[in-house]
Amino acid sequence: MKILIVEDEVGIANFLKQGLEEDGYDVIVAGDGKKGYEFSQSQKVDLILLDWILPKMTGIEVCKEIRKTDTKTPIIFLTAKDTVQETIEGLKAGANDYIKKPFSFEELLVRIKIHFRADQEIDELTLGAITVVQSKYQILLNHKEVVFTQREFELLVYLIKNKDKVCTRNQIIEEVWNIHYEYDTGVIDVFINSIRKKLGINKEELIKTIRGVGYIASDNV
Repeated sequence: MKILIVEDEVGIANFLKQGLEEDGYDVIVAGDGKKGYEFSQSQKVDLILLDWILPKMTGIEVCKEIRKTDTKTPIIFLTAKDTVQETIEGLKAGANDYIKKPFSFEELLVRIKIHFRADQEIDELTLGAITVVQSKYQILLNHKEVVFTQREFELLVYLIKNKDKVCTRNQIIEEVWNIHYEYDTGVIDVFINSIRKKLGINKEELIKTIRGVGYIASDNV
């Protein structure tokens, strides 16, 4: 597996590169945002570790540009930015995960392995007229493809896999984002609204809000 590190602090970049290589990963490093974006387009990478504050292009800009053509490759922000709004901004830009500096290298390894974990379950999932083809990261509505970001895709998959069960906000943020949120899960609403809009469904169709609790996906709601 090849990991791209986009980090302008040489000491941090070298520390991460050495540790990941010792764990068996192939690692390349970019020292600024522009080079990081270019590497993401010119080389086949399986995961990206992305700093937020970078020369030439910010991490947010890099993430948004990558997501225009690539919704599949996991992106993990490594940053000292730590407000709720900044976290939401990073996730909305298309990141899969968000680790605040300073962080435990052991935790980072666990997060990386979670993102690399293969899904061995049934490939096709359905919800009403919606078909999800997991192996192709494809969403079909009445047999016509609808373009989703990776996080939207993962959230919809999670809800469908738990069809007819209420998924609480804490369950969603922990299972889909792979992070433990104790103070805010408002980012979920942003993604649910985007999914509904793209699928042309209202709040009472297929994905229903359970006020104060979470969401339920069902063919019958």
